[in-house]
Amino acid sequence: MRHFQKNGRHRKFHRGRGSYRGYGISSGAPASVTNIYRSRQGIVFGVCRGLADHFNISVFWLRTIVVCLFFFTGFWPVGVLYLAAAMLLKPDPATPLESRTDHESFEDFTASRASTIEKIKSKLENIDRRIQKMEDTVTSRDFEF
Repeated sequence: MRHFQKNGRHRKFHRGRGSYRGYGISSGAPASVTNIYRSRQGIVFGVCRGLADHFNISVFWLRTIVVCLFFFTGFWPVGVLYLAAAMLLKPDPATPLESRTDHESFEDFTASRASTIEKIKSKLENIDRRIQKMEDTVTSRDFEF
């Protein structure tokens, strides 16, 4: 581990630990988890809150900047970009994504819901077949307890 000392104090930058303390940056998170999402608690489509959460800035100042740009440039540039962002950004996951497989499942579901539903349906049918085999075995006359 490499660390720096200045006047007997450790700096907040530690190398080899998986995260940089004090800066809120974690290098242990999967790279795909850092996607930008629309917030579910936003006022209008949740775009500003989602961007503020992603870039770790104040929602108030981001909304102030967007409103000022909206008034100074007119509806078309900022309004159209805002609506495009609202349509293109995926909504924030309802539950926090803790692993790479959770994130991949969420991405698959939001990309193609029909194929995800088919995958889940086939898994449940497979489980149902296995349960039926167990029931047949247990309820047969050859089975003794």
